Amino acid sequence: MTKPAARRGSAAWALVITSVAGFMAALDNLVVTTALPSIREDLGGALDDLEWTVSAYTLTFAVLLMFGAALGDRFGRRRLFGIGLAVFTGASAAAALAPGIDALIAARAVQGVGAAIMMPLTLTLLTAAVPAARRGMAFGIWGAVNGLAVASGPLIGGSLTEHISWQWIFWLNVPLGLVLLPLARLRLSESYGTGARLDAAGTLLASGGLFGIVYGLIRGPIDGWTSATVLTGLIAGAALIGGFVHHGINAKAPMLPMRLFRDRAFSGINAASLLMFLGMFGSIFLLSQYMQGVLGYSPTEAGLRMLPWTGMPMLVAPLAGALSDRIGGRPVVAAGLALQAIGLAWFAVVVTADTSYAVQLPALVISGIGMALYFAPAANIVMSSVRPSEQGVASGANNALREVGGALGVAVMASIFAAQGGYGSAQQFVDGLQPALWVGSGMVALGALASLLIPTRRAAAKAAEAPERSEDRPLATV
Repeated sequence: MTKPAARRGSAAWALVITSVAGFMAALDNLVVTTALPSIREDLGGALDDLEWTVSAYTLTFAVLLMFGAALGDRFGRRRLFGIGLAVFTGASAAAALAPGIDALIAARAVQGVGAAIMMPLTLTLLTAAVPAARRGMAFGIWGAVNGLAVASGPLIGGSLTEHISWQWIFWLNVPLGLVLLPLARLRLSESYGTGARLDAAGTLLASGGLFGIVYGLIRGPIDGWTSATVLTGLIAGAALIGGFVHHGINAKAPMLPMRLFRDRAFSGINAASLLMFLGMFGSIFLLSQYMQGVLGYSPTEAGLRMLPWTGMPMLVAPLAGALSDRIGGRPVVAAGLALQAIGLAWFAVVVTADTSYAVQLPALVISGIGMALYFAPAANIVMSSVRPSEQGVASGANNALREVGGALGVAVMASIFAAQGGYGSAQQFVDGLQPALWVGSGMVALGALASLLIPTRRAAAKAAEAPERSEDRPLATV
């Protein structure tokens, strides 16, 4: 049973606080990429060191997400949200003040710890504050803000680096965090999960398994896919994840009950999320470099020209959220992923060493609309497919799968790029970019097919009217 707590703030305050916190955590996935040359010039370090300024955050964020959600369920979601936000804010200041590359890498790892505690609790806190009838719109806005953060990371990082200094990509988080901390304490209601004891065995299995897999995926393009460290990480990680699945099936109170995946909505949206982030993350990683390295745009100019893609969620996602309230999330998610796949395929067809912006524009617009349609109802589907007491677990699992998908996308598409092309000339870059974009498009298209596992609104309503057959059945429909 979820413990009752006095309602301290409005749904509007919850939406603002959780959206801004989610923006901060999502932004730091890619904000560093366009600042790497300046960081190397100031702090030194080899190429591997620069890679770790990106991957240290991704690793800790991915492997601790479910543990952060479990801590919130056990000790209070608002309380742990505040702790995660404080850790993230302090680590951001430490990154900006880092005297050397090793200190920067350590600060980035601690940032990931804070984000892993904070990010999954944004959805549970928002769900508790917003009435069920209005959650589609609220999740649409939350999703738009998070989608904008992920996609605009290179723009914000490039603009701050170009016009001020690279340190400001981290300083940006500090005033936001200092404002949000008292607001969270005063305006958010406290809530709890089941109150069960923490699942230490499940936490170790999931964290170790995800660490091994994500480490292998990130290091694969650098060390070689057949190197001992990469193979050890992938094989050991897969074995630990297998143990985590077995534990989730057989343990009395596991961190992530595998029975949740019996629900078609939960399993469908999680598969779609993994594939969506695989295709989108890898594509943004390469296309931002294409616009700068091949077409000759500055970091700021490249980011501005990507606004039809990155800015579209702010316009479309709230409308898509309202639409999902009317017709259900399944058709909106499927349409969004299909459009995102078409947009990436369009890029793969038209990209050349001198493609004009007018030729790129339709692909940018189509991709932006598709991303917006996906983000709007996806969160609502995740949260509605489980019982309220398990929403923290569901949010952590979904976010972890998205982060793993993003790491996989960058690793796989960068590997394809390196195998088929390279940085030697503009044409070599295009030769590597085209097949990578085709793979990205194919992965997102598979995500669209996976979303069809989600029951239609009519099927969900019929199931809800039927007599309960198991206490494991979710209470809400999508």
